[in-house]
Amino acid sequence: MTSTIQPEPKRAALMVAGRRLSFLDFGGSGSPLLALHGHFADGRTFARLAGELGDSWRIIALDQRGHGLSDSSPDFSRTGYVEDAAAALEHLGIRGAVVLGHSLGGVNAYQLAAWFPGLVDALIVEDIGAEVDGNLSFSLSWPHRAPTRTALLEGLGASAAYLVDAVREYPDGWGLAFVPKDMNASQQYLNGDHWDDWLASDCPALLLRGSRSPVLSAEHAKDMSARRPHTRLIELPAGHTIHETVPVEFAAAVSGFLGSL
Repeated sequence: MTSTIQPEPKRAALMVAGRRLSFLDFGGSGSPLLALHGHFADGRTFARLAGELGDSWRIIALDQRGHGLSDSSPDFSRTGYVEDAAAALEHLGIRGAVVLGHSLGGVNAYQLAAWFPGLVDALIVEDIGAEVDGNLSFSLSWPHRAPTRTALLEGLGASAAYLVDAVREYPDGWGLAFVPKDMNASQQYLNGDHWDDWLASDCPALLLRGSRSPVLSAEHAKDMSARRPHTRLIELPAGHTIHETVPVEFAAAVSGFLGSL
């Protein structure tokens, strides 16, 4: 696969129940692909994938509620996230997208397919299971504000390397583009048994697992692919964030699956 230089994405937004929901539209003349990031990230995390896929797919990357440039909400429930994704597709007049999701976004993706089947033609789920039991309480110790960018990164310690894209300057100092207590609430709603939703749709699906993932075990991934029709499992040499660790291999796996549709 030959990578293509993508033009700068267009930043746009829609209003959902009085909240601003921001997204990036990377353009492209091909079929639409809605990309949903994980906790602590935003739509920009899929810029490399957009460049690798080139003009063949129109990638729309949502900043999900409480992340990036989208407004926060007191509601981080499953219903809230999934209805946001549905509202974004409906706002764009898209019925029948491929929906890709990493971690939090992966559950949002397969629940979107389960609850709004007319909106989803195919699924790509990156390193998340049908049973989720995560804990983000470590983020509660991160500084809320710091006087300089350097001071904020120092306060984040070892986590700073993963959060550089989330650093923002505010009127009262430097901080992150999300509120850690919101992320913790979101994770609590994400935890649970979602087998019914994973098995509720039968559109083509690609399940990607990082071989060193602490989130999705090899056994669970195999069970997910075995129990759901039309599901392909690919394991890549990475941890939980496959699209950042091995971006070329990730894009090749995604491109191969898209080409089979």
